Amino acid sequence: MPSPAEPSPLPLMLPARRGCSLVYRGLTLLSRIDPMARAEAAVAAATGAAGDRTLYFCPSPLFGYGLEKLLGELDAGASAGAGAGAAVLALELDGALLALSREAIARDYPLAASHPRFLLTGCGDAAALAALLRETWGGRSFRRVVSLKLTGGWQLFPERYEVLADALRREIALDWGNAMTLVRLGRRFALNFVRNLALEGRDLAGLSYGDVPLLVLGAGPSLDPFLDGLVAGFGDLSNTAGRPFRIICVDTALGSLRERDIRPDLVLALESQHWNLRDFTGLGDWRLPLAMDLSALPATAQFAGARPWLFFTPWTRLRLFERLEAAGALPIKFPPLGSVGLSAVYAALHLGRGYVIVAGIDFSFSLDAYHARGSPGHRERLRSQNRLCSLIRPGPVFRPGATDAFSSEGRPVRTDPAMRSYRELFRREFAGEDRLAAVAGTGLDLGVRTLPLETALGLLGETALGLLGAFVKEADEDKPPERAVKRYEAPLEIARLRRLRDLLTGLAAPEPAELEDLLDASDYLWAHFPECAAAEGRRPPGTNLSFLKRVRAELEPFLNAWERSGGAA
Repeated sequence: MPSPAEPSPLPLMLPARRGCSLVYRGLTLLSRIDPMARAEAAVAAATGAAGDRTLYFCPSPLFGYGLEKLLGELDAGASAGAGAGAAVLALELDGALLALSREAIARDYPLAASHPRFLLTGCGDAAALAALLRETWGGRSFRRVVSLKLTGGWQLFPERYEVLADALRREIALDWGNAMTLVRLGRRFALNFVRNLALEGRDLAGLSYGDVPLLVLGAGPSLDPFLDGLVAGFGDLSNTAGRPFRIICVDTALGSLRERDIRPDLVLALESQHWNLRDFTGLGDWRLPLAMDLSALPATAQFAGARPWLFFTPWTRLRLFERLEAAGALPIKFPPLGSVGLSAVYAALHLGRGYVIVAGIDFSFSLDAYHARGSPGHRERLRSQNRLCSLIRPGPVFRPGATDAFSSEGRPVRTDPAMRSYRELFRREFAGEDRLAAVAGTGLDLGVRTLPLETALGLLGETALGLLGAFVKEADEDKPPERAVKRYEAPLEIARLRRLRDLLTGLAAPEPAELEDLLDASDYLWAHFPECAAAEGRRPPGTNLSFLKRVRAELEPFLNAWERSGGAA
């Protein structure tokens, strides 16, 4: 038998005052004196101030010491009205220890093993772990993650456990951030969506750029030197047919391109509010191919050179989407990325087979530059400049939450929590794309290949053919031909809302369960209510008078929108 000081290929159990100690891989993972007491003390310290909807992250639970006390505390807190919704996630990354834990906990703590708020897993992938939590306890079930080390088993993989705990914290923060966005803008998204269903648009899935290189342009400060280099390298870029690459830009970058007479091949619009109308100011006679989200501001469509290209981003789960999908009335679906820059990159990767080069998607700023020259924000600063108001405004740069960072070239820049979260989302979504590269500049590192300006220009001009093999994948099947988005018949929606209005105003007596069914079918009326957004689409019962009054207030705007979209029944 190997001694405790030597690495052991199998876990070695040793007697202790209460319970057992454990030696594994040269480490003593449980106390030789009283491992139970230490675990229970850790539980007492952690549960005192955690609060409701806490996820206790327990790395390497081993024999399960402390779990029974922890789950008992959660049950007692839930009964007393505190600590409701808390749960325990026990994670073991070592296969041998995972088998040991499953056997020991099932044998010695059967109540804990079968507890509905306890989960033991060996999943070591952050995305899969987050999906497992959602599948087990539902979305937005937790507000915080508390790391609770009941044993010393975490010492085997300290960095991986910490990374996974941080990933769960970010996932929960992102999920609740999405809920806050739904509360603030969900009603606007839904109204825009209904109104845009009347557009004579084309499905963006029918647009294909083949094998040509695609250039995706954001509106960050690094766009200026890139566009200057682009003009110097290619000269006249006002004619889209005369260049060997295609340009997809976000709407905020239009002013910067217009100043240099660079005509894009496609403009992407995502904004649901009126702010993005400023992006189209000063374009003169430009009428450009426009790709817009179905939840974007309907007035944006007037700037399209022809019928707009349409895509669809589900901002939450709605039964309306299911009905539209079943009717074939939805265009291509984009994932909810939250940023027009990320959506433009996603579009480029799906509209062509060639490599994609990104510029101006920075997620950073400096003391004197927040957006590229010619963008609405830059023009506003120029207009407001006077002897008392400088172009350089240090206030926003040093606002709470803004921090120092380094660009992809190692230059010092500034960023903030929202920009960092978008950068992390970019890396998570696109890090594995070998067709994707970013131009080096003042932007944050995006987790994809970074190219010097000269190399990027060479690739766009096809002068560096030797580099193409690193980006171009094998040709996919051709894209389907261009097709219009099928018109959705609105009379059924109008009749449903009118019937619901009659029930809520007392003009008709509901049949059994009819009110509940109508409320479920018309979930876009209430999905943005705070209690519904927090519960990820679950609503109060049809007997809740406050809820019904608010639904009644939402009925008329949506009924009018449907009547304008599809005509009165």
